[in-house]
Amino acid sequence: MSEVVIKRRPSQRVLIGKVMLGGGTPVVVQSMTNTDTADAEATTRQVYELAEAGSELVRITVNTPEAAAAVPQIRSRLDSMGCDVPLIGDFHYNGHRLLTEFSDCAQVLAKYRINPGNVGRNRNEDDPFSIMIAAAVRYGKPVRIGVNWGSLDQNLVVRMMDENSRQAEPKNVREVTRAALIASALQSAQRAEKLGLAHNRIVLSCKVSEVQDLIAVYRALTQQCDYALHLGLTEAGMGSKGIVASTAALAVLLQEGIGDTIRISLTPEPGGSRTQEVVVAQEILQTMGLRAFAPMVVACPGCGRTTSTVFQELAQSIQAHLRGQMPVWRERYDGVEEMTVAVMGCIVNGPGESKLANIGISLPGTGESPAAPVYIDGEKAMTLRGDNIAAEFTRIVDEYVERKYVKR
Repeated sequence: MSEVVIKRRPSQRVLIGKVMLGGGTPVVVQSMTNTDTADAEATTRQVYELAEAGSELVRITVNTPEAAAAVPQIRSRLDSMGCDVPLIGDFHYNGHRLLTEFSDCAQVLAKYRINPGNVGRNRNEDDPFSIMIAAAVRYGKPVRIGVNWGSLDQNLVVRMMDENSRQAEPKNVREVTRAALIASALQSAQRAEKLGLAHNRIVLSCKVSEVQDLIAVYRALTQQCDYALHLGLTEAGMGSKGIVASTAALAVLLQEGIGDTIRISLTPEPGGSRTQEVVVAQEILQTMGLRAFAPMVVACPGCGRTTSTVFQELAQSIQAHLRGQMPVWRERYDGVEEMTVAVMGCIVNGPGESKLANIGISLPGTGESPAAPVYIDGEKAMTLRGDNIAAEFTRIVDEYVERKYVKR
């Protein structure tokens, strides 16, 4: 991976279980389950899948007594599977009761997520927000104060709208709403500190659904605090739309050094794997040169010279193979996640791109000689022919990894 120097925004370091975020540490990838948390078996299985895919933090909904009671079971099952990924409890409306009544749940969670727009608006020691912060202080847990565009404290919005209307040059509604998001987050954080939660135990997020709003909100937020920040569109959408929107927003902010942890909130396809949001988050960070998670495949788009689908099929199978091997490889080898593999479809760019990769193969295009030269570390190593090129190239890649990267 090429060296990328981005001046990171100064922020507090926050320890979440075994994971450190903020303070210039690498941007952390997180995700969220969509199972019924009360179903401990299904939730454990999905958390494990997300962690295996590379999610470094996993958030679970804690919305009912049954869900709260299941959290210690989920933690215990994960531990028995050798999965120590920190669990974050997502609380709305009744979180104060659940954290009070289910102390085991409160203790095993690594962090709480609180939405100030959904936990009551009283300002006394017995209001829901105060009770939840008290639990965090009691059990030594960090808290993400997560403000959402769709569940913003309407009393705050109305008050700020009224104040804005009295200005000589009032701002538009969108600008005031953005300001209300930031005010809600900062006021809640300040209140949490007054209630005893340490400054370096707080993570903030101000999530919206539109790209330009997210960029504007976080740029403004960074000017007003040094809390660690969680980035993500609150509802990115499905498929390519969700991926493109998330990338467009987060890439701008990350390039400016803003953001300590990210989540890609994709709506999964019916029956689709929840792990796609983890892969997308990793690929945003890796293609920007900020982190490396798995070997990257360089492949050409194809043109009139590549009427065969062989190179497409090989690129797809190699990419799946590399990702599938990473849970094992990351335990055995150092630096394998930075490897690049080129799968090219013809002689125009094939040899050149193959030489620039750790390993590359240039498949024959239409009308070209039926031979596929393989390049290793910039040098032509061999030429593959016949009907078994895919399997042979996969074997060559595996042997290269075993030979090249030092075992742990």
